[in-house]
Amino acid sequence: MMHLLQPEISRGRAGESSVAGGAGGPDGGTAGAEMWRLAGVACAEMSAPVAVLHLPALSFNAGSLLRRAGGKPIRVASKSIRSRDVLRAVLAQDGYAGILAFTLPEALWLASDDAFTDIVVAYPTANGPALRALAADPRACSRVTLMVDSAEQLDWMAGVLAQAAPVAPIRLALDLDASWRPRVGGRDVGHIGVRRSPLRSGADAIGMTLDIASRRLGGQQLFQLVGLMAYEAQIAGLQDTPHTGNRVADLAKSAVLKQIQRSSMAEVTERRGNVVAAVTNIVELEFVNGGGTGSLELTTQDPSVTELAAGSGLFGPTLFDGYSRFKPAHAVGFAAQVVRRPAPDIVTVLGGGWIASGPAGPDRSPAPVYPPGLAMVGTEGAGEVQTPLRGPAAARLRIGDKVWFRHAKSGEVCEHVDALMVLDGGHIVGGAPTYRGEGKAFI
Repeated sequence: MMHLLQPEISRGRAGESSVAGGAGGPDGGTAGAEMWRLAGVACAEMSAPVAVLHLPALSFNAGSLLRRAGGKPIRVASKSIRSRDVLRAVLAQDGYAGILAFTLPEALWLASDDAFTDIVVAYPTANGPALRALAADPRACSRVTLMVDSAEQLDWMAGVLAQAAPVAPIRLALDLDASWRPRVGGRDVGHIGVRRSPLRSGADAIGMTLDIASRRLGGQQLFQLVGLMAYEAQIAGLQDTPHTGNRVADLAKSAVLKQIQRSSMAEVTERRGNVVAAVTNIVELEFVNGGGTGSLELTTQDPSVTELAAGSGLFGPTLFDGYSRFKPAHAVGFAAQVVRRPAPDIVTVLGGGWIASGPAGPDRSPAPVYPPGLAMVGTEGAGEVQTPLRGPAAARLRIGDKVWFRHAKSGEVCEHVDALMVLDGGHIVGGAPTYRGEGKAFI
């Protein structure tokens, strides 16, 4: 797995349209159907559920992300991958540097592997045993950076560390709120984006910077501020070309979304630059992280940002089918087996309810892609133990046949299988253990 990616593709020598189409591009054409048919042949003797990772599609996506990043390094979001083999392979490519982890226990586990020496935990922690373990491990202290956004978090961490005698200052990064709050008459009139950090201004960030510097234990510095992160979820994580079937409504909504994103990007670029300038008057930062898969080509234009973040774009789930700026290849899918036939035009597969995080809705459900001509039953959707599917293809399916699905987001699929079967040219060329396959579950 160390040579999982094809360098000639990841360095941008292959055309996007040809590779994406051949790997099952977002247009859902015959090339995509052929990929899933070949996956079915390759995995014919395997019991479901089984998940596959299509090597050419992963390589294409890795190269596409690098081109969109415009020369800035990409920190890989581990929550979207959840496989150490895949993380190692991606980080072996020029242009990828560091991990954006999702929990401290995960970061400690990764830090024990010399392939992962730069790990930023993207979310605050409240895990006392893990924090004490970090404080006692000099190697982990040098490799792991924790996220903070309030004095309340610093108080809690200081209380835990008072019992731990840290071997080195704990590396910290500030999480800057990057949501957009439109203003009319000098007043906020809305909130567009996620609700993460209370830090929004230079004054907020300076207050936290000084507070971090003031924390001491036994006369020794307790924390070291090394970075700043600002994730523009309303740009990176929001499709700007919805497809509901109503062309007029979709065009109108797309125009509104694109205008929101333009305005939001302009605002966060100015505000983030001001905050970074304010903080660097006090302390030198090692990194300023921004963006996500959906906003790389926009965020990279911000001169205050030194690195980008991406993860889901490597796998190309369905939530990225509605972006105008890029079209990822479909690199990951999973199969469930037919176990029932409630009606001539309906079959039921075992399981299938691998629902993605976020607001509940059809866009968070997996989508059946092969054989073509299947759809969820609206009154039931994707179920925990069974999922009925209706359509012309149902009549041709038999008990034991596999139905292939694409997942709505990336990370959750790996929570259901022990390994991703790696496919190249219609053949299984290896397996990449998931976190679950290595006996790990971090949330």
